[in-house]
Amino acid sequence: MVPDPPGIVPEPPRLPLGAVGAAAYLPHLVPAAPHADPSRAASAATLGDVDALVAGCFACPRLVAWREDVAAVRRSSFRDQTYWGRPVPSFGDAAAHTLLVGLAPAAHGGNRTGRMFTGDPSGDFLFAALHRAGYANQPTSASADDGLALTGMRICAPVHCAPPDNKPTPEERRRCTPYLARELALLAPTLRCAVVLGAFAWQALLATLTDSGWLVPRPRPRFAHGAEVDVVGPDGRTLTLLGTYHVSARNTYTRLLTPDMLDVVLARAREIGAG
Repeated sequence: MVPDPPGIVPEPPRLPLGAVGAAAYLPHLVPAAPHADPSRAASAATLGDVDALVAGCFACPRLVAWREDVAAVRRSSFRDQTYWGRPVPSFGDAAAHTLLVGLAPAAHGGNRTGRMFTGDPSGDFLFAALHRAGYANQPTSASADDGLALTGMRICAPVHCAPPDNKPTPEERRRCTPYLARELALLAPTLRCAVVLGAFAWQALLATLTDSGWLVPRPRPRFAHGAEVDVVGPDGRTLTLLGTYHVSARNTYTRLLTPDMLDVVLARAREIGAG
């Protein structure tokens, strides 16, 4: 018999499709019935309805297989935990003035805990900064039932499933677009600013805004840390996009992104949100 690689738990019996971690950490969220039609988000009446549709989505076969495989073959440090193993919905203030846009859930972070940036080093860095900026009530994010709450901010991602190698394909991003588009529409009465983590999220958000009828400057603005761009909605309101390097462990460990750098961006977001 060939031994299992170090740090890998032998795979348990596979659960039926969609059953992995269905109610592991988000008892307040009832996922929609399994579906493969993100366009249903266009008729969602509330952000809670969008979240439920996200959690029930099976539109991308590669991502479905990966998220469930990761949930079945767990890291040894999480061997006793039940992974969420589904698309990870957005979360935060339903009347947010600031939207924080990430990339996609981490395989052993959000895909495990069921909440964006929760249970991984990226989240440790991010929520310490959000707490300093007054958006989060605590500086840590360990599990979906840890009491964390956001005020004035909602956290989302262009892709809601953990992707292999943290790299969603352009088609996977496109399929997930209706969720982000509907969130933007439902947040319209209060939203003034978007803090965008990295080039992937920047491109995805600009594409979604363009497809939703927003006036985006031409040529399309390029991502940069510290970039600030105003876009104008169909109703004439302005949304300010602020670019920052992603809070990935690689970026923070190498100090491409430092706490002070992120603090400056978040302070600007609060200034815009209060305007």
